[in-house]
This record gives sequence, structure tokens and C-alpha cells, in this order.
Amino acid sequence: MDETNPHSRSLGYARVSTVGQTLESQLDELRAAGCGTIFREKVSGARADRKELKKLLAMLEPGDELVVTRIDRLARSTFDMFAIIQRIVDAGARFRSLAQPWADTNDSTGRLMLAVLGGLADVERDLIRTRTAEGRAQAKARGVKMGRKPKLSAEQRREALERKANGEAHASIARSYNVSNQTIRRLK
Repeated sequence: MDETNPHSRSLGYARVSTVGQTLESQLDELRAAGCGTIFREKVSGARADRKELKKLLAMLEPGDELVVTRIDRLARSTFDMFAIIQRIVDAGARFRSLAQPWADTNDSTGRLMLAVLGGLADVERDLIRTRTAEGRAQAKARGVKMGRKPKLSAEQRREALERKANGEAHASIARSYNVSNQTIRRLK
């Protein structure tokens, strides 16, 4: 907590991945660390749409402190963790992990370590991008078609184009193939 700001808060975030796991030990640790409010979720850390984390990040104010028991409770990848911590810092708040004392944005060593993690996040993002591009190229070389499967077969496309050329309404053609009007409009 920020001693210079009497209104600062220590906010906890507890998360488990599966319904069978329990939050109790995390909640006990966060309470012992002085967290007055604790946001809790039972959701995978890999999911970007964690409602409670979003709510917590949105309410952070300068001087607040976001506390987790371990870094992996906050994020599953270096890239995600760095992005979340950057949001915390941008809000003027502090981040602290109870199990990893070096992960404290209020400390120069912690800021250094998080900057290094930011660099690792960039490398991780580049590696993912490279692996994805290589995988896509290999799949195309094997003849794999990328993207969605066409809604209409080649024969259906030919028939629909012929009906379209004869002036039949798009809606009527679309209904006969159980597709949207837009699918018929895009045919060329």
C-alpha cells in the first residue's frame, strides 16, 4: 500500500482453473497480506475474457496495490502477464506477488525484472508469429485449404450464378440453399 495516499487499497486476485479446485488457500494468504477486497475466479488463465480480472483492472486507482499469491494466478504466458502488469502500472497502481518477492513494481529490482519479462514477451510473440506462419505455409504446401469451408459446392455455385443471371431474387436463391442473402450477393 502507498503510505502517502491514505485512500490506497490493497486488492487481491485469486484464480483457479477448474471447478474441482478451491480458492481457500489463496484467499487466506491474500487476507493475511492485508487485502480488503479480493476478486475471485474459477477460469483458465489462458482465457482473455476473465470478468473479475477485467473488473479489478478497471477499478484500479493511483496508489492501489494488486496482490496475487503467485504470478501464474495472474497470467499463463509472459506476454499476457506483461500486458496485465502494464495496465496496472498505467493506472498508477502497484503489482505484487506474494510467492515471488522480485515481482513488485514498487521496487527497482522488481521493475527491472518486469522489464526483462517485457522483452521476453516480445520474443515470445515473435516466436508464436513465426511458428504460425511456418505451420500455415507447410499446410498450404500439403494442399490444405485455409479459411472457412465454402457454404456452397462448386455445382451449387454454378447453379446459383445461373439463377442470379436469370434475374431470380437473391433471397429466393439463398433460401433454396439455406444460406444468407450475403452469400449469394458475393458470388461471382
